[in-house]
Amino acid sequence: MERFTGSFTQQEPIPDTAIAAALRVMQSGRLHRYNTAPDEIAEAALLEEEFAAATGARYCLAVASGGYALATALRAMGVQPGDRVLTNAFTLAPVPGAIASVGAVPVFVGVTEGLVIDLDDLAAKAEGARVLMLSHMRGHICDMGALMRLCDARGITVIEDCAHTMGATWDGQLTGRWGAMGCFSTQTYKHMNSGEGGLIISDDPALMARTVLLSGSYMLYNRHRAAPPAEAFADLRLTTPNISGRMDNLRAAILRPQLADLPRQCARWNERYRAVEAGLAETPGLTRIQRPAAEGFVASSFQFLLLDWTPEAIRAVIARCGARGVELKWFGAPEPVAFTSRYDSWTYAPSAPMPATDRILHGIIDMRLPLTFSLEDCAQIARIIRAEVSAVFQGDTSAPDLTPRAD
Repeated sequence: MERFTGSFTQQEPIPDTAIAAALRVMQSGRLHRYNTAPDEIAEAALLEEEFAAATGARYCLAVASGGYALATALRAMGVQPGDRVLTNAFTLAPVPGAIASVGAVPVFVGVTEGLVIDLDDLAAKAEGARVLMLSHMRGHICDMGALMRLCDARGITVIEDCAHTMGATWDGQLTGRWGAMGCFSTQTYKHMNSGEGGLIISDDPALMARTVLLSGSYMLYNRHRAAPPAEAFADLRLTTPNISGRMDNLRAAILRPQLADLPRQCARWNERYRAVEAGLAETPGLTRIQRPAAEGFVASSFQFLLLDWTPEAIRAVIARCGARGVELKWFGAPEPVAFTSRYDSWTYAPSAPMPATDRILHGIIDMRLPLTFSLEDCAQIARIIRAEVSAVFQGDTSAPDLTPRAD
């Protein structure tokens, strides 16, 4: 019985060009984004300029993390303590965490079998909310045209959490470009890797002036190359608090070569996704996620559903796959494990049960898909998952027999 021996947490090395750029920054000693020599342009400012150009946004700000980006976007929009902010029931903890960090109240919206926000539930819960923090969770993108029509009709401003969709599109338009602001992450498991980091984009000069000031610009906003003009800061510069969260030049230097290579890397992720997807076709009891034709997704992970399975059966699948080297995460576990928390785990945010959503969350199985996997690795992973899901579906919940067989 074959066993996978790769690591689900091992990312590719940082590119040589990025390492060389980082060495230049370290040798200069000028890691702080505003510590520049005469006529020098900071790496952080160059990254912002290049990311704005890559996304077609007027403005961009580089910050310390994706979570900081989300909270800063909320503050820039004037979200106040006690405000209701809509967000996905299926997301990761930094999203409701950002809402709670400004004293606002997360209002959780249901999830569909496509693992995207339920627009009917969104419409039902929209009353009294003026902001939606939309999470493109695990790279699954809802019908953005329909969502924006719904939100525009109700006066709801959209912040897009694009931590899992850098380079992805809906109907040809990049994520992060539909709402008023788009927030990205460059944490190690995202599409660009600086360990931690974030980016905010927008076309709105007032919103972006606030984000620059909030990030801790020390009135040096004229050193930004992808920020609004000076007049946008005039009425805000003394009334906006400094909540320091700048990106440093070292991380920016690491990211710039990765940004230049992003289209090629996105294509490689999708090749791996398709290899796993093909290997799981028609597996008994397993539901693959249907990807709409309008969705130009970028896959750095893979999800499938074991709908209406018992907890015991799901645990058996996870254990049997784990014994064969395939690391799966279950969002339906009664207690969160690592990052698999969900809306009813976050007790700081009041919520009521959502039976239709709970059914889907119970069945979500999640798997990282790093670029260190070859296409052959992905095919092998799919074979193992297929075999173990099929075995448990047929009633075999025992541990797999990994004893080598003599020919």
